[in-house]
Amino acid sequence: MAAQNPNHVQIVIPEHNAQQNQCNFLEDKDFDYSQRAQWLRAAVLGANDGLVSIASLMMGVGAVKEDVKAMVLTGFAGLFAGACSMAIGEFVSVYSQLDIEIAQMKREKRMTNGQNEEETEKEKLPNPWQAAMASALAFSLGAVVPLLAAAFIENYKVRLGVVVAAVTLALVAFGGIGAVMGGTPVARSCSRVVVGGWMAMAITFGLTKLLGSSGLEM
Repeated sequence: MAAQNPNHVQIVIPEHNAQQNQCNFLEDKDFDYSQRAQWLRAAVLGANDGLVSIASLMMGVGAVKEDVKAMVLTGFAGLFAGACSMAIGEFVSVYSQLDIEIAQMKREKRMTNGQNEEETEKEKLPNPWQAAMASALAFSLGAVVPLLAAAFIENYKVRLGVVVAAVTLALVAFGGIGAVMGGTPVARSCSRVVVGGWMAMAITFGLTKLLGSSGLEM
């Protein structure tokens, strides 16, 4: 009988660990990303809106006024107004959806008399307060980025460049986070939000500059 090679190492994988890893893989594969749709949609939409809206607003003011104070005060006013608007709009929208789904559940209950199905459906109902808070907080988080980027820079041209750069990085981050948590392609999501943000800032800057050059004074 041939002697065993002393340098040969045999690795034994416990059957329990292999089964556990397989179960974890199946759980990840079968995970329903639509369960996150309600709050994820509100959070990503709020962050992108806050970031792009306030950055575009500040770029528009910066097109006609070089004063840093005017840009920052305009940005804060947009933050307060936008956060309230997003929260109220999301609350009303989701509450309307909730009313529709509850009415549908009652109709189905009268037809089927199923209590177990009703309890399961209640767990999936949208939460208006959750959606409203997520929208307001996310909007504020996004709006803070251009405000911080512009607040401490006196030079006009440098300030505009820093705002654009900071907003671009934040758009990439928000787009990537939303894609990973939603199970969608990262590159496509990031490119979509970045191009959209650039277009919003460029259009706002250009149109405001045009109005300012036409004789409208601030």
